Amino acid sequence: MKHYGIIGNPLGHSYSEGYFTNMFSHEGIDAEYTPYPIQHINEVTTLLQRLDGFNVTYPYKQSILPYLSDIDPIAQIIGAVNVVHQGKGYNTDWIGFRDSLRPLLTPHDTHALLLGTGGVSRAIQYALKDLGISYTLVSRTPLEANSISYDQLNEQVIRQHPVIINCTPLGMSPYDQQLPNIPYQYLCEDHLLYDCIYNPAVTLFLQQGQVHGCRIKNGLDMLHLQADQAWNIWNIN
Repeated sequence: MKHYGIIGNPLGHSYSEGYFTNMFSHEGIDAEYTPYPIQHINEVTTLLQRLDGFNVTYPYKQSILPYLSDIDPIAQIIGAVNVVHQGKGYNTDWIGFRDSLRPLLTPHDTHALLLGTGGVSRAIQYALKDLGISYTLVSRTPLEANSISYDQLNEQVIRQHPVIINCTPLGMSPYDQQLPNIPYQYLCEDHLLYDCIYNPAVTLFLQQGQVHGCRIKNGLDMLHLQADQAWNIWNIN
């Protein structure tokens, strides 16, 4: 039997266990998939020895890098890993995001606001560059040249960025009653709100989009698309 899993904390929101368990069953593969809600990233050293492969989710996508024996060049550029195979780190988040966003885009969707600057945000930045979409990062502590603080968000900034992407954990358990602090009153039907969270299916962030007639998209397709890429990396079949 092969052994796979996912590391992160918390993991109660994750659909990965059910997704891969169903895949193993459907393909007739003798394998198991186990969640590992580790408390500290140094616990991954044992898992690297025990598991054939695993997924990485919040908050370890960046902190896992020093523990890996090798890193795929794209993951190195992104600076975050969400798939590990035999000690080597890969990033498939960017593909999942790109391929789930692309069908929704209109010609005026040329500028995006990225809420958050963590591991998911880094993958999305890479995807937006691939799509030719410029972006501005929004952070509580803006340090990069193209970043601003939440306090700097005003009507002009919101209007100039028709695509707004939530890369923060706000909206996901245990933060499911929270949402990013942006001026939602300036949203309109020209906006596309994308939330990388998929559980719950409609976060408070996306509910605000519905109220203002925006196009909305959660992260479920992103999850499935990046998981398909992980499957290929593991070469399970």
